[in-house]
Amino acid sequence: MAKRWLPLANLVFLLLLFTHSHSATHPADVAALRDIKNSLTDITSAAQFFSTWDFSSAADADPCSSFAGVTCSASRVTILTLGTGLSDSPGLAGTLPAAIARLAALTQLILFAGIVTGPIPPELAALRRLRVISLAGNRLTGAIPPEILRLPALHTLDLSRNRLSGAVPPPLAAAPQLKILVLAGNRLTGEFPGDLPPQLLHLDLSSNLLTGELPAKLPAALRYLSAANNRLRGSLSGSALDPLSDLAYVDLSMNELSGPVPGPLLRRGVTSLLLQRNNFSGGLPESPPWEAVAGSTVDLSHNFLSGEVTAALAGVETLFLNNNRLSGGVAAEYAASVAAGTMKTLYLQHNYLTGFPLGVGSALPEAAAVCVSYNCMAAPPLGLAACPDSAGEQLSRPAYQCNGFHNSLD
Repeated sequence: MAKRWLPLANLVFLLLLFTHSHSATHPADVAALRDIKNSLTDITSAAQFFSTWDFSSAADADPCSSFAGVTCSASRVTILTLGTGLSDSPGLAGTLPAAIARLAALTQLILFAGIVTGPIPPELAALRRLRVISLAGNRLTGAIPPEILRLPALHTLDLSRNRLSGAVPPPLAAAPQLKILVLAGNRLTGEFPGDLPPQLLHLDLSSNLLTGELPAKLPAALRYLSAANNRLRGSLSGSALDPLSDLAYVDLSMNELSGPVPGPLLRRGVTSLLLQRNNFSGGLPESPPWEAVAGSTVDLSHNFLSGEVTAALAGVETLFLNNNRLSGGVAAEYAASVAAGTMKTLYLQHNYLTGFPLGVGSALPEAAAVCVSYNCMAAPPLGLAACPDSAGEQLSRPAYQCNGFHNSLD
């Protein structure tokens, strides 16, 4: 039988494919990875993330083909993932070495949660292809190097849940591709940054020590904004939030914001509006009822809101108005919304309300959680079954509190 030979072109292709898929890692990257391993370590011997990082035999241990967390293209490291990210893994310890900056083709740097300490190496600014930096959940200290915010390809920067200090470095507007910025859970000080990139979609500065007011202008593309648990002040009336048509999530809770609740934010596109534990005052907006949106949440609890509960928020799925100074009756649209299953949670406890629109013998869906305890209702139509423990065990306020409250309004 005659032998069947592959065409020369096919042989060349297969040879190139085999050579590319089994090519050795670039020597400069091997040296950088060696220094990285010398700076970091598994917290426990059981974790063993670095067990595959064996430099003892270059022939048998090519980083691009056998090292955990290393992804390559054309013999260069393009993605470096440090740690397993598993829920039962304690992560890594040590410090981030400047050697990472010698991985010239790196596009993603991910460090899973652990106890890595020390500063963020400013040398990372040399990685011009870097698109993602995620170092969340460690114990990094010092200031955020402003150089990394000017990386031309940087799309995502997540430095949350560390111990970083100092101000948010300016100018953020100089980050040409930055769309996701997460700096939550640090010790950042100074005022809320006012020079944000116009293309920014996601901004999380929560749980820091930021002061001042929201800037007069925010990125038009912004969809997610969280600055909860800071020291922000001022009013949101006529703020930069009003014209942001793509905004869907707003969390400014646990600040020192004041003035009226911003009516323009009570719109269909904003599915989560969290303004609890501030100093907002005045009445609820008189706007038409919010259109029903599945999954929508509005939390205005623990403020100083007064007046009657207007129908403006009757379409919200989860609504918290508890611990305010609301009085009078509750719009009938709320009982109708709960009965229809549109509104699933309605907390009105710890106000001065005098009635809830529920007829005698009426029943609400079993899944509904409606709490109206500790108001000025002599016989509240609902018990305590759906109330949280923080509501207490008293169904009604003492009469002297209600009389004194209403007299103070006259």
